[in-house]
Amino acid sequence: MYFKRFFLITLVLIVAQVANAQYKLSGTVFDGSGNSLNNAEVKLVNSTVSETTLSNTEGKYHFSNISNGSYQLIVSIYGYKEFINIEIANSDLSQDLVLFSYNTEESLEDMVINFVSAKSEIEKSGFAVNVIETKDAALRNIQTNELLDRSVGVRVRQNGGLGSSVNYNLNGLSGNAIKIFVDGIPISTYGPSFSLNSIPPALIERIEVYKGVVPIYLSEDALGGAINVVLKNGLRNSLNASLSYGSFNTTQANFNGIMRRDSGFTVKASGFLNNTDNDYEVWGNAVKVTMPNGREENVRAKRFNDSYRSIGGQVEAGFTDVSWADHFFVGFNASDVYNEIQHGTYMRNPYKGRFVESESQVISLNYKKEDFLVDGLKFGFTATHSNRAEVVNDTVKWVYNWLGEQSLGLNGEPILTQQGAQQGAPTILHSKRKIYSLRANLAYEFLPNQVIAFNQLYNSFDRKDNDEMKSILERNFIDTRKMTKSISSFAYEAKFFDSKFKTNFFTKIYNQKIEKFKPVLKTEDGQSVRVIEESKNQFNYVGYGGAFSYLIRPAIIVMASAEKAIRMPSESETFGEVGENIVENFGLKAEVSNNFNLGFKIGPYKNTNHSFSFGASGFFRDTKDKISKRINSRLNDAEQVTPFENLQKTKTIGYEAEFTYIYKEKLNFLINATKFNTLFNRQFNPEGKQYDYYNQQVPNEPFFTINASVQYMLKDLVQKNSILNLYYNYGYVESFYVNWLEVEQYRTLDQNIHDVGLSYVFPNKQFVLSFDAKNILNNEAYDNFAVQKPGRAFYMKINYTFNKF
Repeated sequence: MYFKRFFLITLVLIVAQVANAQYKLSGTVFDGSGNSLNNAEVKLVNSTVSETTLSNTEGKYHFSNISNGSYQLIVSIYGYKEFINIEIANSDLSQDLVLFSYNTEESLEDMVINFVSAKSEIEKSGFAVNVIETKDAALRNIQTNELLDRSVGVRVRQNGGLGSSVNYNLNGLSGNAIKIFVDGIPISTYGPSFSLNSIPPALIERIEVYKGVVPIYLSEDALGGAINVVLKNGLRNSLNASLSYGSFNTTQANFNGIMRRDSGFTVKASGFLNNTDNDYEVWGNAVKVTMPNGREENVRAKRFNDSYRSIGGQVEAGFTDVSWADHFFVGFNASDVYNEIQHGTYMRNPYKGRFVESESQVISLNYKKEDFLVDGLKFGFTATHSNRAEVVNDTVKWVYNWLGEQSLGLNGEPILTQQGAQQGAPTILHSKRKIYSLRANLAYEFLPNQVIAFNQLYNSFDRKDNDEMKSILERNFIDTRKMTKSISSFAYEAKFFDSKFKTNFFTKIYNQKIEKFKPVLKTEDGQSVRVIEESKNQFNYVGYGGAFSYLIRPAIIVMASAEKAIRMPSESETFGEVGENIVENFGLKAEVSNNFNLGFKIGPYKNTNHSFSFGASGFFRDTKDKISKRINSRLNDAEQVTPFENLQKTKTIGYEAEFTYIYKEKLNFLINATKFNTLFNRQFNPEGKQYDYYNQQVPNEPFFTINASVQYMLKDLVQKNSILNLYYNYGYVESFYVNWLEVEQYRTLDQNIHDVGLSYVFPNKQFVLSFDAKNILNNEAYDNFAVQKPGRAFYMKINYTFNKF
């Protein structure tokens, strides 16, 4: 009832919003020779506003509903950038922009850009955060997860190729301790088929990676950190589409478009298609064929039951930059997935004929407004309703080997599985889920540079299962589950000493209720009666923390943050997920961690042709009841399904560092490294017996990684005004154990992965052709539980942007 009232009150407030005076800004972008430039990026920024648009085919750009004030206009296109200061003063403004260095021999090398970018502002907020910009990546055949995996302190964990399950490790904490957001909305809202790889870099303005301590506007139980993808806004009447094809019969296509009228009415649409056979070659200790006499032989084989198909789209209609809303959209999102399952948790036993089909539909409402009702008050509200359906199909009764053949016994007869299916008993399991989510943000600047903020999150989840392979009687006794979660957050933000010293104090109140309803037979008055037994598990916690930063000099800043963070068990961890080989564990406890970060950033410093920056930080995590996938210690009987469990006490300590260098805006070099140790720190169990693994590194965690990249830009190659970008990327992962028993059979190799690529931007700046070669030396690449990832692969991509409506 509370949230229904809250919802109604919110809608009334939206309707009652008071209009403010707003003005228009427009003009044309020219090059140094006086030619209009299409597809140039124009940004309008000041301390509180950051909007982006692209010039159309005639070079024209347009912003509407701009308030009075001082701004900077930054215009850029493929390495060229200039800016001017403007003033909006009670009237519309027409302002042309000229990139003098474009098409001339002039250089930007001596130009000093003194505005504060969104990236710089966020990275100097005091939180342990790095911001990934995606402009160059949009031109390549590269996925969003690959961008993240090359970022300092981030390790993307994937159980195989395209379409396999993904989790993220940030400074030693991983899995559901890391929450993923799109424009502040949890991506889990949209269902499993909608992932970060479903969002092409061309759609993304930036990616914010918070490590350990998370600001309240991302109000979730993100104990280990959060990844927030910020989509481009302010684009006007544009359409972008791309198509790529490559190894393992992999096809990926996507489009995104936006149409905005002068009235503010806006329609946005996007869609994606992914298709792959994932038939890459695998080898190593786990890839064996058992002969009829019981002898095992290692082989090189192709995965044969791992194809993946997904299709999805989203459409939103509403208004932007109008007097009563900066952003108001009603949207619908739908997606559909077919995903074959090649093996269980480990690679030891391959499957054939086991697959998952899923679909989801999401209805959403999104509203944002600055100066809501009164000056200085920001308000945002999001509501979503999701329907999801999933079917796990497993009815094949024969045992198969890694060559895709039926395993044979001594007499040449096919071997049957123990229970009649690839993983346990035969099943055609239908799961239906209904999810409701409400989120509201309020932030009020009650004094200059002092803000109080409130965030409320509420989630409700219902799940019902039905197995076609069970009898009608058995189906009447299948559990139903329900989970509700509420998180209330409060914060105080302040800036002192001319904004050199920034502080952020916050507290978060966590509540979660988990319920399971199990039908059972009971005898009453001598008769069997079907009754419902209810099991409950409830969590109530209070967390708190703070973030601080101090600007010693304009390009030198120190930062510190700390938090007592809570992470409550997720739906799949608690209730299980058959399609992901996860077993139910209703007794999971909440995870509690004390997180600390301390670091500094230097730069960017620019001297004639050279620019460089450097940053480093240390981190410490003291965690109780860490929720982790159970690690099997039996070498000869690797489990195919696994529950999550609580590791009673762990401690993580580590560091990260990153260095960047730019020469003449043509050569870009980056290198970063992350190292940590996560030690199991509980010496005795509740019965007083000593643990075997006390003070041992928690397995299945890549604890030392290095990433390096080099990019070089050539202009006017083959065609005048064209651009050729050349890329090289290197990734190193030190070997790690995937089992508590530290034996070589369960230890990965050191991983050295080399990627190269190029992109060619045609003179009209609308058509881009790219080529990527990944893992060019075909080295072994491993991740969760030593599941092998694809080897050498090649991809071609075409990308086209159309800006005239």
